Amino acid sequence: MINQITKWLALIGLAFFISSCSQPEQKIVILEGSTMGTYYRVTMVLDPALQKDVDHTDTQLQTEIDKKLELVNDQMSTYRPDSELSRFNKAQASLTVSPETAYVVQASLTLFEQSQGAFDVTVGPLVNLWGFGPDKKPTKVPSTEVIQSRQKFVGSQYLSIRGNTLYKTIPELYVDLSSIAKGYGVDVVAEYLQEIGINNYLVDIGGELRAKGKKPGNKQWTLAIERPSAGQNVQRLIQVGDNSIATSGDYRNYYEYDGIRYSHTIDPKTGKPINHKLVSVTVIHESSMMADALATAITVLGPEDGFVFAEKNNLAVFLIVKQGDEFVEHVSAEFKPYLIEEK
Repeated sequence: MINQITKWLALIGLAFFISSCSQPEQKIVILEGSTMGTYYRVTMVLDPALQKDVDHTDTQLQTEIDKKLELVNDQMSTYRPDSELSRFNKAQASLTVSPETAYVVQASLTLFEQSQGAFDVTVGPLVNLWGFGPDKKPTKVPSTEVIQSRQKFVGSQYLSIRGNTLYKTIPELYVDLSSIAKGYGVDVVAEYLQEIGINNYLVDIGGELRAKGKKPGNKQWTLAIERPSAGQNVQRLIQVGDNSIATSGDYRNYYEYDGIRYSHTIDPKTGKPINHKLVSVTVIHESSMMADALATAITVLGPEDGFVFAEKNNLAVFLIVKQGDEFVEHVSAEFKPYLIEEK
């Protein structure tokens, strides 16, 4: 399965609400299962013309969704030893992969360049070093020397792609697509639904979501950004239209050692967990794959550089920054139209 450690990361982001009052001529079908170390939930609103077909093929539809998600795992999981990605990680220099894996790796490399290294799918050795990968939590904070020794094997500048062949210039390079592949899986399922004529849906894989169309009664899908504090758990309600949404944050996945809090998000440049006050990043984008990856990139960049990056690239982002005992919102101009104003 794709990185078990990050499976809870997306869960902190969003919850969705489905109206209980539906029009008689429409039907809600919900399919649920497991994939990539987390859950998936596909909610579809069927018009009368589609109901007869889908009523008799719920099992077949779920089987097809499972097949597509299993294929993503077979291509991009680091937990399956025979996946394409695992075989590349074991290779000395190169491996030809499927067009789908090549597509996701190319997107990762593009964002690596755009974010000036903040988004880096080769950071796995550092994640493991700090105890957020398959390895156990360290018994002591890694020394500067140990961090620097691991950093020698980290860097997407050592990774390239030509056609469908992946290349690495150092054999130790290890690629982990967990920060982008789950969003890609959402896109795969959403596009499959559209291919078979289902245009009103909400696809959710571990908190990465993509919505299209409307709920019964011609109502928009209403989503919630979680508040990173005890008590009331909703920070804001939003309506994303035909878009995807992803949230990244560090207020659940961390540990404390000698009174110091260590985030699961590692800054590739320092080799250490991030230590700024940006606690939550929500991104709306037409592509779930890109929303997933951008949320991670902005989390690494931090509140100031991350917001500048978002505005420079005209991104719809919602940041929550801790200032003392308060949580302060920073909202890009592109995000504001999706907010439901409080009454």
